[in-house]
Amino acid sequence: MRKILFVSLAALLAACAQVSTTAPGTVGVNRPQYMAFSSDSFNRSMASSYSQMMQDASKKNTLNQDPALTRRVNAIAGRLTPHTQIFRPDAPKWKWEVNVITSDQLNAFCAAGGKIAFYSGIIEKLKLTDDEIAAIMGHEIAHALREHGRERASQQMGTQLGLVVASIAIGANQSQMGLAGDMSKYLYLLPNSREHETEADRMGVELAARAGYDPRAAISVWRKMQGMGESQPPQFASTHPSHQTRIADLERYSAMVMSLYEAASKKQRQSTAQAQ
Repeated sequence: MRKILFVSLAALLAACAQVSTTAPGTVGVNRPQYMAFSSDSFNRSMASSYSQMMQDASKKNTLNQDPALTRRVNAIAGRLTPHTQIFRPDAPKWKWEVNVITSDQLNAFCAAGGKIAFYSGIIEKLKLTDDEIAAIMGHEIAHALREHGRERASQQMGTQLGLVVASIAIGANQSQMGLAGDMSKYLYLLPNSREHETEADRMGVELAARAGYDPRAAISVWRKMQGMGESQPPQFASTHPSHQTRIADLERYSAMVMSLYEAASKKQRQSTAQAQ
């Protein structure tokens, strides 16, 4: 049995390819990633889940119920998605989809392959400007570009299998296994998730800037989130950076891409003037 498990672990490690899913862009995100699943199979699975979620929302009459808000979110996505080519040349050709779900949730996401959903609550409760919607959307798109979902699934599978093999090798009991699981959570899985969030923040401000949205809006979004007064666990026990850490990092990286925003804004003004 022990031999079989060691062979299984070796096979998993062999299957985990070291890849770089995106180009670094101006913000310089270039961390190597380890993947145990093919991109195509994972994206198909996520697309199926997204489709089912939208069907369920439609049945509940909560899908795209506000035409003006739906047009607004789609227009912002339409400006952002062409600039995904900076990080991934294949991304503009993804089958992008954008939907708005009527819900009080402060949430938005972009599933693998470009499936975007915004909940009306995050826009209405935070009174988001277009720049702030672009900041959130850029962040969520960055998760999809970096394939963070596929990476997390690969990490979790590898960690679980590794713990089982290790427990058999050293004869660990159930209590010791539980402690090892907690250690792997705090020392590996949670820090990696926080790293994913930071990468998405940095890439998100660049996407927004290139599309002509003020990258500093990402800072105001998190100040608004901080002002909501919701409790936040200590950073070491959270999958997200603390608000203070996040805001400080966004201040640095939004400044880094301000020249991109200014160039895009100038181009838009010239285009508007020519159209008139």
